[in-house]
Amino acid sequence: MSSLTFKLIESTRSAAQSVFAHRFRSFLTTLGIIIGVASVIAVVSVVQGLSSSITDQFAGMGTNVVSINAFTPLKERLQGKNAKLTYRDFLEIKYKVQGISHITPILAAQGSNGLVQYKGESTVTRVNGTGSSYQTLYGIFPETGRFFNVSDDKSRRRVAVLGPSIIDKLEIKGNVVGKYIMIGGEWFKVIGVLEKRGKLFGFDQDNYILLPYSTAQALLGGAEAPQISISLQVDNSEQLEKIKQHIKNILRRQHNLSKNKGDDFKITTAEQMLEKMDKITSTTTMVLSGVVGISLLVGGIGIMNIMLVSVTERTREIGIQKALGATRVDILLQFLIEAIFLCLLGGLIGLGLGYGVGVLVSSLIDLPAAQVPLWAMILSFGFSAGVGLIFGIIPAAKAANLDPIDALRYE
Repeated sequence: MSSLTFKLIESTRSAAQSVFAHRFRSFLTTLGIIIGVASVIAVVSVVQGLSSSITDQFAGMGTNVVSINAFTPLKERLQGKNAKLTYRDFLEIKYKVQGISHITPILAAQGSNGLVQYKGESTVTRVNGTGSSYQTLYGIFPETGRFFNVSDDKSRRRVAVLGPSIIDKLEIKGNVVGKYIMIGGEWFKVIGVLEKRGKLFGFDQDNYILLPYSTAQALLGGAEAPQISISLQVDNSEQLEKIKQHIKNILRRQHNLSKNKGDDFKITTAEQMLEKMDKITSTTTMVLSGVVGISLLVGGIGIMNIMLVSVTERTREIGIQKALGATRVDILLQFLIEAIFLCLLGGLIGLGLGYGVGVLVSSLIDLPAAQVPLWAMILSFGFSAGVGLIFGIIPAAKAANLDPIDALRYE
C-alpha cells in the first residue's frame, strides 16, 4: 500500500469518526446540502418521469405522422370568428396529395352526445368519430374485441370502441364486448375496449369513446359541416416538408386566403410535438435546478463556517499531530476529506429524500412514476463533493498553517 493511499484511508477514517462523534452538529451542518440535493432530485425525478411517459406515448406514433388543426388568432376569436376544417378539406388532401397514407378525419361530438348511459348509470365523456386508420396512426389498439373497419364506417354502423375508464364509470360487469350502451340518446354496440394509457397531469387519457366517422357525423345531425381535425402519415420522411407545403397550399386555396392573410390552420408533426415537450422539460429542469443550486451554495458556506469552528476547537489536537511528525499536507488532507465526507453524506441523504418526495408528488397529482436518471445521481454527488472541496479548502489551509508550538499552547 502506497503512502498516499494509506493517508487517504486514515484521513477518511478520522473524518468519519469526527462526523459521527458530533452527529447532531454534523446533521445541522449538512442540512443545506440535504435540502439542496433533495430539491434538485425531486424536481428532476418528477420531470424525467413525465418526459419518459410522454416519449413512450409518442413512440407509438411515427415521426412522420402529421396532424392538421384549425387555428384562429386570439384577436379574431374575440371578434367571434372561428376558423374551421371540414370534410371537404379532408377529401381535397386525400385525393390531391401524393405520398401519404392512413389519412383520417377526427370529429369531436359535442353537446348531449357526450352523455353515455348503461343500465341506470351515466357519465359524460369525449366522443370522437374517426376512421379505421386512427389506431395505426396513434398506436392505440384494442385490449379486447376489435377496432371498427372501413365497412363499419361506410355502413354507418352503431358500433363503439371504449376507453377503459368508461367501463368503471358505467360499472359494466363481465365481458363488455357485445353489450349495448346509449350515447346521445342512441344505442351503440360495444365492439372493443382500448389499451390502458393512464393519467397525465391529472387528465384521464382513457376516458373517451371512438365511433366510426360517418356514424358520429349522423349522430350530430344538422346541415352545417362540422369542425374536424385531420391526421395522416407521410410515407417517405424525406418528403415531409414538401408534402406539408403542398397541404398548406391546398388549404389556403380551399379557404380563399389572400397572400397577406395568415394561415387559419396549423400543421404539426409528432416529432415537432416531442421536441417541444423535450425543450419544455429541459428548460424547466435547468431553471429549477439553478434556483435550487442557491441552497447548495448556502449549505457550502455553512460547512465552511462549522469547519472553521472545528479547526479552532481542535487546535491543540493539530499541535500534537504536528509534534508527532504530521506534515502540512497530512493536516490539509484530513480537514479537506472531512468537509468532502460531510457533503457526500448530505448528498446521499438528499438523494434518498428527494426521490421519496418525487414519488409522493407524482402519486398525489396523478403524474407518471418518478425516475432518477444516472446522470442526476452522478451530478448530485459530484456537486456535493465539489462544494466540500471548495468550501473546505479555507478551513483545511488554516489548520495546515498553524504553528505547532502556538497550537500546543492554545487553551
